[in-house]
Amino acid sequence: MNLLILGGTTEATALGRMLAGDARFAATLSFAGRTQRPLAQAIPTRTGGFGGIDGLARYLTDQRIDALIDATHPFAAQMTAHAVAAARQAGVALLTVLRPAWQPGPRDRWTEVPDMQAAVEALGGVARRVLLTVGQKDLTPFTSAPWHDYLVRSIEPPPPGVLPPSARFLAARGPFTEADEHRLLTEERIEVIVTKNSGGTATEAKLAVARVLGLPVVMTARPPPPEAEIVADAEAALAWLLRRHAAVQRGV
Repeated sequence: MNLLILGGTTEATALGRMLAGDARFAATLSFAGRTQRPLAQAIPTRTGGFGGIDGLARYLTDQRIDALIDATHPFAAQMTAHAVAAARQAGVALLTVLRPAWQPGPRDRWTEVPDMQAAVEALGGVARRVLLTVGQKDLTPFTSAPWHDYLVRSIEPPPPGVLPPSARFLAARGPFTEADEHRLLTEERIEVIVTKNSGGTATEAKLAVARVLGLPVVMTARPPPPEAEIVADAEAALAWLLRRHAAVQRGV
């Protein structure tokens, strides 16, 4: 089976490792290209866009792709929508890998908001020391609240002009341990965390430490899930692929 995996997540990398060397599958892992130094992968990769829905559908047809696996980030709403439309257009089976969202516990001090502008408003008018872990694409709204002291953490530095001049940048790639997060939050005297409900374990430690320290968290909600078959992790995606392969072998 020829597979195209839309990646950029730990689930995509894990699925690639599971498929590497399996003669039943020929898989390619595709990256959008926003990270300049992506991690090495166990299967062949491609980088860059497809040219919208029609371009992706054409790629699926030209490469004779049998199954498309959307394992992009839970907030990559446009790419996910393109995957649904292109798979339908090309007549290709589609599976979405969507890790479960984080859920607040009794001791969590979450303010759940629908988008980044609401996250900015939730910070209020009094200056606070803010840890921002929302990704490079969603930083611009925070320029409307320049009185806060922002520490921006992402894999690579954001482009100039997307944050107030006083914002500081910390280059880091998860997974993060609770010990590391405790050290960061206390040394930087962070008063509030702003993040997205990405789910997963790689960046969850900051929430556990915020719970211990009693820090508030502004949590941005996910976009709606796609109209597609959805599994929660790489193991379930592999099981889906094995079932499809077995059905093809049986001529079903």
